[in-house]
Formats: sequence, C-alpha cells, structure tokens
Amino acid sequence: MSARAKICGLTTTETLDAALGGGAAFVGAVIFPRSPRHIEPLHAATLFEQARGKAKIVAVTVDADDALLTEIALILKPDLIQLHGKETPERAAQVRTLTGAGIIRALSVRTAEDIEAAGGWEPVVDHLMFDAKPPEGSALPGGVGASFDWSLLAGRSFGRPWFLAGGLDPDNVAGAIRTTGAPLVDVSSGVESAPGVKDPARIAAFLTAVRTA
Repeated sequence: MSARAKICGLTTTETLDAALGGGAAFVGAVIFPRSPRHIEPLHAATLFEQARGKAKIVAVTVDADDALLTEIALILKPDLIQLHGKETPERAAQVRTLTGAGIIRALSVRTAEDIEAAGGWEPVVDHLMFDAKPPEGSALPGGVGASFDWSLLAGRSFGRPWFLAGGLDPDNVAGAIRTTGAPLVDVSSGVESAPGVKDPARIAAFLTAVRTA
C-alpha cells in the first residue's frame, strides 16, 4: 500500500485545490500567530470547507489554550487537531474531550531516544508524527525545513499510524518513504517558493512522488 500525504500550512484556494487535486489525504491549517503560515479560524473554515469529505482537515496548534481550541472546534470543525508544542498526554486527552476531534501528536526527533517517547502517547492519540527538532533558537517548533536521520525509523512499528515530517520535498520524499516505511508523510516548507507561500506545482510534484514511491 502506498503512503498517503498531508499538505500543511495551506492558506489559499489555489494551493488547496492543488492538494485536493493531487490526492492529498490530509490538509492542514496552521493556527499559530508566530508562523508565516498562520490563518485565523474563520478564514480557515471558509477556505477548507471545500475539502470536507475529500480529505481530513487538520488544525495545527502549539500549546493552544481552551478558548482558542473551542473557537477552532466550533468554527473550523477539524477532523484532527495536531499538537505541536509542549503538550502532555494528559493535555492531549483534554483537547480530545474539549473539541471532539482526533489527535495527532508531533514529536521532535534528533536521536533514537526521542523516538522511544512515542510509547507514552499511543494510548491517547490517533496518529503520531515524527518531525525534526528545529535548530537552536528557532521561534517555530516545525515548518523550518530541518530533517533528521530517517534511518532511525527503519524497521520500527508503532501502535498508531504515523507521519514522517521534517525536510521533505518533491525530490527526497520517495527515498524517505523507502528508508523509513512511513505510511504517512507531511510537508509544509518543502512545497513553498518562499516562507508561507505554497507553490501549486511543487504540491503536485510532491504528491506524484508519494504516489509512485
């Protein structure tokens, strides 16, 4: 079975159309003001309505408080909420109860020890995501184009479906899938022409590479 893809940080109709047209299984809205891909919940709800029923809608958050999560749940109504901050498993359970959405937990990876942390999350999430630790001093927890040693995931299995993220692009994603056996892949900066500016042609090329990996 071929891998499936999530295109994250979409902000325009043109790029969402490219993601849906290329067969993305997940589309992501980043709701985090410090990100160049940030989009307000109301804007996201209007934009992503055309994706409903075609791809899973993911709201990406970073240590969001209850007020913001409630706003996201009521206005955007995402299928999944991605936790990309310092949330704990207990917080993940609270987010699920508060929003009614499924949970993706992003884990920052630099060493094999970082991957071992997945075990503590499996009981409370729907999906895991293995992303690269950002460079020291980065203001963002992800979406900076960094990657990690993908061979750390080779031959591993997990109790939840999992995404490979971090540094993927149309040129390397097929090799990354072959190295890791990832069932799911996530891309953001790797399909951009500038920070926060998605390129429909790169989105299409990425999805083709995933489909044929």
